[in-house]
Amino acid sequence: MGRALAFSYGILSYIVFFLTFLYAIGFVANIVVPKGIDSGSPGAFLPSLGINLLLLTIFALQHSVMARPGFKLIWKKIIPQPIERSTYVLLSSLALCLIFFYWQPMARVVWDVSGTPLGLALVGIYWVGWLIVLSSTFMTSHFDLLGLNQVLANLRNREFVAGGFRRVALYRLVRHPLMTGFLLAFWATPLMSIGHLLFAVVTTIYVVMAVLLLEEKDLIAELGEDYQSYRREVGPFIPGIGKER
Repeated sequence: MGRALAFSYGILSYIVFFLTFLYAIGFVANIVVPKGIDSGSPGAFLPSLGINLLLLTIFALQHSVMARPGFKLIWKKIIPQPIERSTYVLLSSLALCLIFFYWQPMARVVWDVSGTPLGLALVGIYWVGWLIVLSSTFMTSHFDLLGLNQVLANLRNREFVAGGFRRVALYRLVRHPLMTGFLLAFWATPLMSIGHLLFAVVTTIYVVMAVLLLEEKDLIAELGEDYQSYRREVGPFIPGIGKER
């Protein structure tokens, strides 16, 4: 019964993630979903700025702190090992939901090239970005990343063995194609508002700092010279740019 409950919990966490992922696509582009990044009546600038920065900070702290090996050692004493990843995925999704539902519109236009060839190109890049995000998860292990393989192994009473480090597909071009996809999706818009610009700037700063200062440090500690060699051969986000010397 415990294994079945853990598996159900993992499935639920995955469903929440997937719905959140779909909502994010609509939120950033202001399409389909009931509340997009520019939806609603703008309030006073400084309170709106403060609320939005707080929401982004909550997500950044949750996403980064819970991913650190030191935190995981403590966390796994509270959360059973099979559902540890699913719990991380669920809490990350809920942190994103806070952004979606409490984001304050800051609608002043920075640029608007809607209906122009450039605007159409930006829309195309936007969708390419999200395609890169989703496809990148399958280039390594989508179901490891999102906790499903862990709860499935537990359901079968087997030990979970994580997939090893592999240089495949887009990972031959950049070390973090998932983040490259996010950055393309966040910046590529024909209509850029102050609020959207704030979102893009802060998330870009977070991605660069979290990846280069935190995540890669953990990967070097885990993988050693294999990852050091990878860093010397492949850039982090843009092909050919940023290789370590």
